[in-house]
Amino acid sequence: MAILIAYYSRAGENYFGGSYRRIPVGNTRRVAEQLASLTGGDLLELRQAHPYSDDYRTCVAQARADWQQSARPEVLDLPEDLAGYDRIYLGYPNYCGTMPMAVYTFLEHYDLTGKVICPFCTHEGSGLSQTERDIRKAAPGATVTRGLAIHGSHVDEAAPALTQWVNEVQ
Repeated sequence: MAILIAYYSRAGENYFGGSYRRIPVGNTRRVAEQLASLTGGDLLELRQAHPYSDDYRTCVAQARADWQQSARPEVLDLPEDLAGYDRIYLGYPNYCGTMPMAVYTFLEHYDLTGKVICPFCTHEGSGLSQTERDIRKAAPGATVTRGLAIHGSHVDEAAPALTQWVNEVQ
């Protein structure tokens, strides 16, 4: 079974349980890399043509504006198709109770009928929110498994939960 780990992540200033700090690698990317080690899957970073600000508060305002407008930001270097993959682990931070709009761009770019999508998110208290439902709506015909929510400030301790989840959704 061919596995793709598609993820949206953001480095720079981030929010960690009441405080802000700069990180060189985004939390979702760190989880995606752990997943690649566990599953042998290929990594695909979903990068916006016009990235959000490195400043956390500005980023939140930009992400909120895109969400309110149902924007579909351009994503760079998307593969022509995903025909070679059966299972897609889809990672994202929880923005405004859903996924970043660039993740919708990715999902709506392809016919994902017959694919299995395993969602995982990083967050600081919002969990998955309604993202599993949102993925089902954006990718009709795909099977969406139970997702996994990981506190961004605890990605270093996520390996046991990640391993258990991978075993459950396979």
